[in-house]
Amino acid sequence: MKVLMVLTSHDQLGNTGRKTGFWLEELAAPYYVFKEAGYQITLASPNGGQPPLDPKSNEPDFQTDATRRFEADAEANKALANTVKLAEVSAEDFDTVFYPGGHGPLWDLAESKDSSGLIESFIAANKHVALVCHAPGVLRHVKTADGRALVEGKKVTGFTNTEEAAVGLTDVVPFLVEDELKAKGGVYSNGPDWASYVVQDGLLITGQNPASSTSAAERLIEALKVSS
Repeated sequence: MKVLMVLTSHDQLGNTGRKTGFWLEELAAPYYVFKEAGYQITLASPNGGQPPLDPKSNEPDFQTDATRRFEADAEANKALANTVKLAEVSAEDFDTVFYPGGHGPLWDLAESKDSSGLIESFIAANKHVALVCHAPGVLRHVKTADGRALVEGKKVTGFTNTEEAAVGLTDVVPFLVEDELKAKGGVYSNGPDWASYVVQDGLLITGQNPASSTSAAERLIEALKVSS
């Protein structure tokens, strides 16, 4: 199985002067779930090369066994430093795609035609798409073959308004993931803040927050076993 993992290239947290990027646990935890399942992993980002890490995600409070393992993994770090350009990847070359979050995707991947087109190609090819935490916001412009919002009528989850309020970024982010998914007609639900919560509706798998990263990757693997 070949899995594409799509990361943000955006590193500015609005006009705060602070840095953002991808959330380390949301890359590291699924990365090792896929690796241990024997998957071939390719990392991509809009700009290619080294994507920006949200520095907060590497603070001691947010480190996990998976993040520490990733930090010490030369092969993983080489792959991260050399992500392929998103515009140069094709859904035809992969069995599935997984989007880690972090706040960065709300600025670049959410507005990227390359990203929207890629997700549409995976869905059209009857391939699963999984996104975790802020990454479900990337679905905001993704359409079905008949031009409707992909999430319309679909069960979805993503970073909650209350979780965003808790990190103090409600007025900094370009949009709130929960509000946007609802506005596009998604049947949004969530678990308790900061607890693992994953929803699957057909080919679409979404996870609520960083704690959902492992479960979302495991759910994706289960779905691929069923469909293969």
